[in-house]
Amino acid sequence: MIYRFRIILDNDTEEDVFRDLEIRNDDTLEDLHNIITQAFGFDGNEMASFYVSDDEWNQGEEFSLFDLSDGQESVSLMNSTKLNSILHSEQTKLIYVYDFFNMWTFFVELAEIVDVVEGVDYPNLMFVHGQIPDEVPERNFESDDDLDDFDEFDDDLDLDDYDNLDFDENWN
Repeated sequence: MIYRFRIILDNDTEEDVFRDLEIRNDDTLEDLHNIITQAFGFDGNEMASFYVSDDEWNQGEEFSLFDLSDGQESVSLMNSTKLNSILHSEQTKLIYVYDFFNMWTFFVELAEIVDVVEGVDYPNLMFVHGQIPDEVPERNFESDDDLDDFDEFDDDLDLDDYDNLDFDENWN
């Protein structure tokens, strides 16, 4: 079977940037990592991880390119994880982070499961839309706007008016 993915750059640029690709369902996450880096024009020499994701794109279990744990803990690695062991019709989303210094972040979604087509070499880059920017785009989180308006001292209390602060000063 063949997995068809759409990989979308998580960015705040004017133009959407994504790639559609096909890969065998029994290939590894490392194989998927390699085609993603090639499809977006990265050299592939940086640290990267996949994270299982739910429908709201919450980050779950990590699958790392390298084991950097020094044997301290169990690490799931890309090269030993087959795509079909974690992805199927009910679990279709991954988050992919490339280059932990720059944090290129991608949403990876399994769009379709199809049969192998004779004469097609896999993995196969099917469609390219948009160009990746030279630098990682700034992320604009909506919750940051709320924090800008927050004033922890805006409570209309006069701290010099002890009689009306409504507390027992001899509580202990």
